[in-house]
Amino acid sequence: MNQNATRTDIVAMLRDGHSNSRIVRELHCDKGRVARIRRELDLPAYVKTEQTRTIEEKWHSLTRPTDDGHVEWLGERATMSGTPVMRHKEQSYSPAAIAFRIRHGRDAEGYAIADCGRQHCVAPDHVEDEAGRRRNREQLRYLTGGRERKPECVHGHDQAEHGRYEPDGTAYCGRCNALRKCEDRKAAAA
Repeated sequence: MNQNATRTDIVAMLRDGHSNSRIVRELHCDKGRVARIRRELDLPAYVKTEQTRTIEEKWHSLTRPTDDGHVEWLGERATMSGTPVMRHKEQSYSPAAIAFRIRHGRDAEGYAIADCGRQHCVAPDHVEDEAGRRRNREQLRYLTGGRERKPECVHGHDQAEHGRYEPDGTAYCGRCNALRKCEDRKAAAA
């Protein structure tokens, strides 16, 4: 260890917000000396930037606008689906849900996904929650001459609760859809 690293150099690095470990590594000085100087100056312990960054700041650091108006996710993705995933302070989040919160100032109801047609886009202006998608698609249905959805599907499921719309405004029963997928999985496993 180089005990001759100047106090001025150590103080400068401490005031720049560097960790004791980095100062020891870069100035080749004694870690006890660096800790002692930090205490003498009454400087707080070093905290990694990652621990103080907000979830929105982290989201912004992992996104990039594209030339065609979408926002690309540069961070982690789920292995099987390729769906964007973000970890923040030991929790996992949907980048689309964070984009929704950035735009609307509230958490999404249900899943937040891009309704712009580009898979995994996380542009705040392109992301909708379930309520927003339902509202937009229902409006599209009426604008294109579609009729009001029936109160129940052919199997008797309440459409106020289970009614959904395709991106083109076509109505379908979410409950029937879920049951059909379950049966398909059972048949595929057999």
